[in-house]
Amino acid sequence: MEAREIAARVLTDVISNKKNLDHCLEKHIDTYIDSKTKSLTQEICYGVMRWYFQLEFIVNSLIPKPLKDKDKDLFVLLLCGVYQIKYLRTPDYAAINESVGITKSIGKPWASKLVNAVLRRYQREREAIDKIILKSNNIYYASPVWFAEKLSSQYPEDWKDILDASNQYPPMHIRLNLEKYSRQNYLDILDSSGINAQASKLSNAGVLLAESKKVEDVPGFMEGYVSVQDFGAQLAAPLLDCKAGHRVLDACAAPGGKSCHILESYPDISELVAIDIESSRISLLNDNLKRTNKVATVIQANVSDIKSWWDDVPFDRILLDVPCSATGIIRRHPDIKYLRSPEQITALVSTQMNMLEALWPILKLSGKLLYCTCSLFKEESDEQIDHFINIYNDVKLLPIKDNWGVYSTYGRQTIPGRDEADGFFYSILEKT
Repeated sequence: MEAREIAARVLTDVISNKKNLDHCLEKHIDTYIDSKTKSLTQEICYGVMRWYFQLEFIVNSLIPKPLKDKDKDLFVLLLCGVYQIKYLRTPDYAAINESVGITKSIGKPWASKLVNAVLRRYQREREAIDKIILKSNNIYYASPVWFAEKLSSQYPEDWKDILDASNQYPPMHIRLNLEKYSRQNYLDILDSSGINAQASKLSNAGVLLAESKKVEDVPGFMEGYVSVQDFGAQLAAPLLDCKAGHRVLDACAAPGGKSCHILESYPDISELVAIDIESSRISLLNDNLKRTNKVATVIQANVSDIKSWWDDVPFDRILLDVPCSATGIIRRHPDIKYLRSPEQITALVSTQMNMLEALWPILKLSGKLLYCTCSLFKEESDEQIDHFINIYNDVKLLPIKDNWGVYSTYGRQTIPGRDEADGFFYSILEKT
């Protein structure tokens, strides 16, 4: 099956059923597909979701009348065609001809004239449509209205930069195991391999690759000496400030990047307990531990259901990387803009508070809990911590003395695109 047809099928699944893009790609891309086909499929899928709200406006401006729900696949096919014409180097005639051809393979040859007419009309009217797009922020930045409004309210100085950064291709960040490599040594290895890279300003273990690569082609990855992890996520382990003999909990640990970083950074801790609720994600966690040759106590459980997994031995440190809106990592997962809703944010805030309240009693006196979220919204960060501190009288907020990201009342927030990082919020709470 050709890449454009696979992409159309994947995106129809995502858009019609509000499904996760990565899961749909995994479902539709067979192992026998060649790398070139797979690469183009992914490019179209991620690109269409990145620019969905802009492409949707364009297609709706061009079709003579709205398509029926049963013809959602044709709407998606038009989105893919417009995306290729507007954002890829695909020649216009190729994007149009291939799109027309796919109408037959999806069993709708009657729509070939419609697809041809709409895409050719876009060729003719593209310049005029682009001028209209410039007049609307949410269409220009391909953002749902509620999302752009919330960002502009909470980040009045930065919201346009955030939206712009969220539409960029994500950089490839490497985290070194500093037990195995010094950063300069690793940069020299990359240089000798013809790989351009530079040191992170944010993380002392971070390296930015100039171009993304397959993980198996990254020196040291298969040996477990380096991992792929965003610079913002690399801040978690240093902030935990673990000491020799500490018992540490990584709640919501999968896929294991932070767990492995903790074990690399603090080889003298007594135990790391890593918990996640999903079996598929536990499998990823175990794979990462095996690849990096690290050992943790891995438990599949609902971390908030303390009685189901806790052994009554309290923890010196807890990393609580809560389920969240993931609005800080949109450039890596552009379908988030399409899948999220304000109602989901409300439900996530409740889940986050339940986790905080469940884990606080199993933290030792003078122990520290590091609250982390890859959200940009205050409801999931500052407001959440403010609410928690006002409920419990044995909580002390510890300052984060670093100067990365931006200061917030209850921690620090990295901003997408700044220092190459994604958007992460951190807050350190001590039990008094």
